[in-house]
Amino acid sequence: MPTALLTCAMAFSMMQLFLLGALGPRLVDELDVSPTLLGLTTTIGFGAAAVLSPVGGRVVDRAGPRRCLVALLLVSAVALALIGAAPGIGLLLAAVALGGLPQALANPATNKAILVTVPPERRGSVTGMKQSGVQLGAFAAGLPLAALAGVAGWRVAVWTAAGAAVVAAVWAARVLPVDAEATVGGPSPMPGQGSGPRPSEGSGPRPGSPPASEPGTSPASRPRFSLGPRGAIAWLAVFSLLLGCGIASVNTYLALYGAQRLGLGPTAAGALVAVLGIAGVAGRVGWSKVAGQPGRAVWLPGGLAAGSVGAALLLAGASFVHPLAWVAAVAVGVFAVAANAVSMVLVMQRAAAGRAGADSALVSAGFFAGFAVGPPLFGLLAESGRYGPGWLLVAGEFAGACAVALCWAVRDGREVRA
Repeated sequence: MPTALLTCAMAFSMMQLFLLGALGPRLVDELDVSPTLLGLTTTIGFGAAAVLSPVGGRVVDRAGPRRCLVALLLVSAVALALIGAAPGIGLLLAAVALGGLPQALANPATNKAILVTVPPERRGSVTGMKQSGVQLGAFAAGLPLAALAGVAGWRVAVWTAAGAAVVAAVWAARVLPVDAEATVGGPSPMPGQGSGPRPSEGSGPRPGSPPASEPGTSPASRPRFSLGPRGAIAWLAVFSLLLGCGIASVNTYLALYGAQRLGLGPTAAGALVAVLGIAGVAGRVGWSKVAGQPGRAVWLPGGLAAGSVGAALLLAGASFVHPLAWVAAVAVGVFAVAANAVSMVLVMQRAAAGRAGADSALVSAGFFAGFAVGPPLFGLLAESGRYGPGWLLVAGEFAGACAVALCWAVRDGREVRA
């Protein structure tokens, strides 16, 4: 399974979010979009993703990761093309809502692909790499695409991203192994189980050949489907909800904050998002490797959320000491953004047999619900120029995520010792 392709899929699944954030100053001017309406675009897109995620996870478990990844990339291309063609807020909001579908499919499809093709000892590092794709998307939106928008216009920049998504869809269709019938219902052994040898590091199914299935996906072992999260998955969903509220507010308003309060030009303000993206890549890869060790993984979400609180306070302080905004962007990437990747590693460690797609989707639904709720609340404050209280609100959301994660870690430790 090409890690680079999974990374690209994650990047395109949320590219619209980062483009709307990085190009926010231009959209506000050209389309006469207020800061509140800018936050509403995020609410609609991630609200759709939150609603679709539980069903999307079930679809991935049934249809298989290859079909879903190709569909993800093609729908992303259509959504980006429509954003670029939007004459006003109406079509823009419709395109953002359509973009909720690839977001709903992204984590279930990529996690499922990892479980059926990657040996357990490598899953933490591979998950970190593919989760870093989201932040590579932030980097692409904040630097090269924002720079292109400065030269050729924001619409050309968005259409360029749409064309790249089509290329990635063709790449996925040609490279990924076909989905095994076992993914839809038939049994098939996991690599390393039964009589077949386990693939060595870096090996995997060849293009055009069916992959092995996720453990526990035979009809006899597959549990009854439930839309509600339970146990560790429920804790991770609540943690992701609060984390998503804060991250989405930063993603949506960081560039606008730089332009309106810190005196940065549109390109420099977009570079703040790019810096966040680069830091997020490093944070996700590094912390996901640590999370691959189950004994440490359970305490990581709380610690990373605590660091995120400090990052939000730095953003509030940047109103008085402007260079702190760059330090804060790095901190958000290293702590808050990385915490989401760690939660996906934990999902794969704790998912019930045969429910990797569904459980990933339920945690993602919490994250996307946070993305839908956070920006409108922040937008009410940004509308009146009250960015300081807005960043304090974000700090409170991260603090809530920290409390949930630490409570779960303590409870999980007691259950292990019992």
